Amino acid sequence: MSAAFRISPALWEKIHHFAGFPQTGVSLQQMVLFGQHPSQGTLLKASQFLSEELPVRLAHRVKELDQLPHNLSDMPSIRKVKNWYAQSFEELISFPPVQLPQHLRQQLSASSQNIFLPESTPNPSLAALQDHDHPLFNLSHNKSNANGIGNVKLRVPLERRYYAKSSSIDWPPSVLDYNARFTRMLEAIKRRHDPTVTTVAQGVLEWKRSQNAKNIGLDMQAWLDRFYMSRIGIRFLIGQHVALNTQQPHKDYVGIICTKANVHDIVQEAIENARFVCEEHYAMFKGPPVQLICPPNLIFPYVPGHLSHICFELLKNSLRAVVDRFGHDAQDETQYPPIKVIVVEGKEDITIKITDEGGGIPRSAIPLIWTYMYTTMTGQSIDQDFQASDFQAPMAGFGYGLPLSRLYARYFGGDLRLISMEGYGTDVYIHLNRLSSSREPLP
Repeated sequence: MSAAFRISPALWEKIHHFAGFPQTGVSLQQMVLFGQHPSQGTLLKASQFLSEELPVRLAHRVKELDQLPHNLSDMPSIRKVKNWYAQSFEELISFPPVQLPQHLRQQLSASSQNIFLPESTPNPSLAALQDHDHPLFNLSHNKSNANGIGNVKLRVPLERRYYAKSSSIDWPPSVLDYNARFTRMLEAIKRRHDPTVTTVAQGVLEWKRSQNAKNIGLDMQAWLDRFYMSRIGIRFLIGQHVALNTQQPHKDYVGIICTKANVHDIVQEAIENARFVCEEHYAMFKGPPVQLICPPNLIFPYVPGHLSHICFELLKNSLRAVVDRFGHDAQDETQYPPIKVIVVEGKEDITIKITDEGGGIPRSAIPLIWTYMYTTMTGQSIDQDFQASDFQAPMAGFGYGLPLSRLYARYFGGDLRLISMEGYGTDVYIHLNRLSSSREPLP
């Protein structure tokens, strides 16, 4: 269906209209407080928020996908992704709103008047995603907050519209039906966009082949950072809403957010998964040992899937570096120097340090490691029909592990830093904002 989808002139007009509104970032803290005891009324408010917010975010991306530099917008895979986003946008704005009797509309409005979510704080990563000098920033920012006559389009702050204490209201079956239908539509949209990362990567490969280019430029790198960060945010909002509507309540979970995420357990699982992939890839009986030094009861609110993804990708890199340096025909794991994972808790951050003796990275290559499509592996390419939602299966080779992991860390106000000692090894620091008050960085 989406392969034959075309953006009509009328739809383009609506896309440009919605792209004129600013996006609204939410914080982990706000999402937890909102979803702790969801009634059909609060879920209805969430549906109404997403029916406003998601079209704005999708419109920003469609507009940008249509105006990329260096003819990147003309690549077949990029056009395919643009049509996915436009189709999802059309489905959202065409979804019929719920019809409520007058008294219920008044009660829903009254229950929201004096109860606000706490304000979020600016995400420190936003500055890194906004390159004020390159043309894409001017394209997506100088024009995105204005309508056709140059006036700023304002929106009510999230704190005043994404909450409703409505548990005492007896909601009619139409509200339950609306929430269920809206959730099913979001699930279908999420499935449609599963292969977005790989399809955009394919589009960049198509461009590199057409231009005979070895690496991508800084402007394209900046766009990929913004595009993938936006994708993380869209999928988080959809995943959270679907979980609140479909999953059974759990004392430690609010949707997909674990209010008591155990860092030790998440990292330990990532270690086991990364070692398994390493042993499978190199046909080894035992891969290099990994030592975890972490308080066993260190907990904080976070999305376990995000932290697991970051640690898994970084540990894969360390394991590969150690095996490549010391050989994969070792008879015993003790012949490898151990990879150490050290976790500490500060007042603001929880920091995870992954240190290896895999030989390090030359200083001249340090800037390149954050570049998409840069990899030290050779001979790898993406199959045209590859449908995985992320690069999880291969040991290495697509050049997406580090830059995507940094975006996941930055999404809730953390960061990812790397320090290398060529000839010895590499230290990677994952900083996680334990205060949970940073809003999403929405470039």
